[in-house]
Amino acid sequence: MATLLAHIRVRPGMETRFEQLATELFQATHANERGVRRYEYFRGTDPGTYYALLSFDDYHAFLDHQSSDHHEAAVPGLGEVTESTRLEWVDPIQQASPLVPTDHQPMPDDASAVATRYHERFGDITADWWRSLR
Repeated sequence: MATLLAHIRVRPGMETRFEQLATELFQATHANERGVRRYEYFRGTDPGTYYALLSFDDYHAFLDHQSSDHHEAAVPGLGEVTESTRLEWVDPIQQASPLVPTDHQPMPDDASAVATRYHERFGDITADWWRSLR
């Protein structure tokens, strides 16, 4: 499984447009992706802050999401409205979450160029200290 929390800061005055794009991406993701378990957006306390919780069956499903036509189509619009996005891989606590541990998987030999680009960008998704607690 692969689970992450996206920390998003939206440009002032662009909140409505961001929420429209997030809604479209949410709907397309749930309608078209078999490997998605959680894909949700939240408003933060501070103005212009948002979070997204994403969980996929495995790392390859995450790469499939990132390289999907609907995600790639959303990237330019999201780039216009966001100041920053930071992805943080998170590891579910087994007795406190229905999700299973986050694990890195090697790239498949037939990975697309777009999936390879995302793999290179996000690298290893697990923190060493998680393993000692499992």
